[in-house]
Amino acid sequence: MDSQNILLTEYEYAPFSQIKTEDYKPAILQAVELARQEINELVDSKEKPTFQNTIEKLEYSGKKLDRVTSIFFNINSAETNAEIQKIAQEVSPVLSEFKNDVILNSELFKKIQEVYNQKDSLELNKEQEMLLDKKYKAFTRNGANLPSDKQNELREIDKELSKLSLKFGENVLAETNRYELHITEESRLKGLPESFKEEARSVANSKDKEGWIFSLEYPSYIPFMKYAEDRELRKELALAFGSRGFHNDELDNQENVLQIAKLRYTRAKLLGFKSHAHFVLEERMAETPEKVDSFLKNMLEKAKPAAEKEFKELEDFAKDLDNIDRLEKWDAAYYSEKLKQKLFDLDDEKLKPYFQLEKVIDGVFTVAKKLYGLNFNEVHNIDKYHPDVRTYKVTDEFGEAVALFYADFHPRPGKRDGAWMTIYKNQYVENGNNERPHISIVCNFTKPGEKEPSLLSFNEVTTLFHEFGHALHGMLANTTYPSLSGPNVYWDFVELPSQVLENWCYEKEALQLFAKHYKTGEPIPQEYITKIKESANFMEGMATLRQLSFGMLDLSWHAIDPTSAQDVKQHELKAFEATKLYPDVPSNCMSTAFSHIFQGGYSAGYYSYKWAEVLDADTFEYFSENGIFSQEIATKFKEHILSRGGTEHPMELYKKFRGKEPQPDALLRRAGLIKK
Repeated sequence: MDSQNILLTEYEYAPFSQIKTEDYKPAILQAVELARQEINELVDSKEKPTFQNTIEKLEYSGKKLDRVTSIFFNINSAETNAEIQKIAQEVSPVLSEFKNDVILNSELFKKIQEVYNQKDSLELNKEQEMLLDKKYKAFTRNGANLPSDKQNELREIDKELSKLSLKFGENVLAETNRYELHITEESRLKGLPESFKEEARSVANSKDKEGWIFSLEYPSYIPFMKYAEDRELRKELALAFGSRGFHNDELDNQENVLQIAKLRYTRAKLLGFKSHAHFVLEERMAETPEKVDSFLKNMLEKAKPAAEKEFKELEDFAKDLDNIDRLEKWDAAYYSEKLKQKLFDLDDEKLKPYFQLEKVIDGVFTVAKKLYGLNFNEVHNIDKYHPDVRTYKVTDEFGEAVALFYADFHPRPGKRDGAWMTIYKNQYVENGNNERPHISIVCNFTKPGEKEPSLLSFNEVTTLFHEFGHALHGMLANTTYPSLSGPNVYWDFVELPSQVLENWCYEKEALQLFAKHYKTGEPIPQEYITKIKESANFMEGMATLRQLSFGMLDLSWHAIDPTSAQDVKQHELKAFEATKLYPDVPSNCMSTAFSHIFQGGYSAGYYSYKWAEVLDADTFEYFSENGIFSQEIATKFKEHILSRGGTEHPMELYKKFRGKEPQPDALLRRAGLIKK
C-alpha cells in the first residue's frame, strides 16, 4: 500500500486539506485491489459457507474502497474541475469492472446460494434476512446466472453506461457554466429586487465587467424568471436554460440520452426483464411499471382539471395585465408570482428578510432537537473541501455522539446545480462498535452580499428542510449493516423523511422558532404565516401536472423498448402530450439536461417524488392530529422509519409507524384537489 497516499491511511474524518488531486486515482486503484483480495480470501476459504463467514464477510468487505470513492465522487459533484472529471472518466469503468468481477464470480455466488438455500433453518433476525435476500438478489438480478458470453456483454454495457452518465453530467455542468446574461442598461432590470441586482453586480465585478451578470444557476435563474419585467430577457434566459445539451455541438447530450436509454434496455433484456423499468421496479414499493403508470394516470385525472383551470386563470390575468395574447414558458413564473401577490399580497421579497440563512439553519436544528433530542455544535477543527463548508458535531440528549454533519450552501463554478444529501461514512455496527455516520447536505443558495446576509426565498427554506430530512435519515441510522443503513432503502421510500420535514415550514409553531427579521429581530407577522399557509396550494394543479410530466417522460425512456427512438425531441413531445399546457419551444429539450434520470439514480424512479408525497401527507396528518412536536409520534417515526433504514420492507416499517397503509387521499386533500 502506498503509505504516502493520505486516502489510504486510517482516518476518522475525510482529510480534505491533505488530499492532492493526483492522490485520487492511485488510491482508488489500490483500494480496488484491497477489496479484490478480501473477496478472494472469502472465495478461497475451505470453511463451509455460513451467514457469518460468507454474507457478513462480504458485507464488511471493501470498506476502504467505499470510503475513498465516497470522498472522490462527492467532490466531483460539489467541487470539481477538469482534472477531477478526467479521473472520474478513467476510474468509473474500473469500478464498474470490479463490481461485475464480484457479481459474476461463480464461486462466490455458489457460496451465497448455499447459504440462501438454508435460509429457513438459519434462525436469522429480520435484518439478517433482509441482508441475505439483498445479497442474493444483487447477484441473480445482475447476471450471476448468465452464461459467460452474456456476462461479458453485460460487463461491456456497464462500463459504457458509467462513462456515458458521467459525460452527460459534465456536459450539463459545462453548459450551465459557459452561459451568462450580461446586462449593461439598468432600465432593462425593472422588477428585479435590489438585493438580487446587487448580487448580479458583484458577479460582474468579479469578472471585471460593467453592469450585471445573470447565470443559469438556480439562485440566479429562478428570481430572474420570477421578477424580470423585460419579457425578451426572460425569454433569452429561459431558452438558454431549456436548451442545455441540445445545441448539436461538443456539449450536446442527444446521442448520450439515446445511448443510455438503449443500453439500459439491452441490459434489462439480457437479465430477463421486459424493460429497464421492469428491472428497477422489482426492487421498489411500486413493484411494476404498470403500477407506476396507473398511479401517475390516477394523479393526472385528479390534477389535470385543476391545472387547466389554473392555466386559464393565469392566461386571463396576463392578458388583462399586459395584453399578453399567448402565455409562453418564460411567462410562467413571472405571472404566477404577480397573481400570487394580487391574491395573497405576499411575495418572496416580503418574506426573505425573515429567512436569514443562519437563522433558518438554527431553526431546522431546533426542530430536530424538539422532535428527536439532537444537538448541533459547530466545530472548526474538522477538515473541509471548501471554506464555505460548515461542520457540526451532532449529539443526543445524553451527550452521546450521533453523527458528523457537513453543510455546503452556496453556488460555485465547480459545483453542480440543485441540492442533495450525501454520505461520507455510513453508520454500521462491527465487533460491537457502533460506527456513527458522516452526513453532508449540498445546496445552492444566494451568497451573502456586501450589504446584507444570505436571505432565502421561501422555496429555498423548504429545500433546506427537505435536504435536512434526508440528513436526519442518515444521522439517526441505527442498523448493523452498512448497506441497510440510513437512506439505503427502496428508492420510492427514500423521499419520505425529506418531504415530510418540509411540512414544518408551513406551521406557525415551527416558523416562530426561526423566522425573525434579520435587521430588527422581530418575529414573522401572523398575517404572513396565514398567507404562507393559504398560498401553499396556489397553482398546485399545475405544479402537480409538471411533476407528473417528468415521471411520464422518465417512463417513456425506460418502460418500453427505446431502440427505435431516433429523435430525442420528438420522443419527448409524445411523452408530454397528456400533460401539455404551454406551447412547445422547438429549440428546447428537457431530456438532454434531465440529470436526475440520466446521471443520478432516478431512472425509472422519478415518480417516487409523488409516491413519497402520499406517504409524507399521510405521515404529517398523523403528526397534525397529535401536535407537530408530539414526542409520541416523533419517537415512533424515529424508531420505525429513520433509524431502521432498509432492514425491512418499507411498507412493513410504515405500517408499524402508522398502524395502517398510507391513504392517497391525504395528499389530494393537502393539495386542495379534493375536499377535506
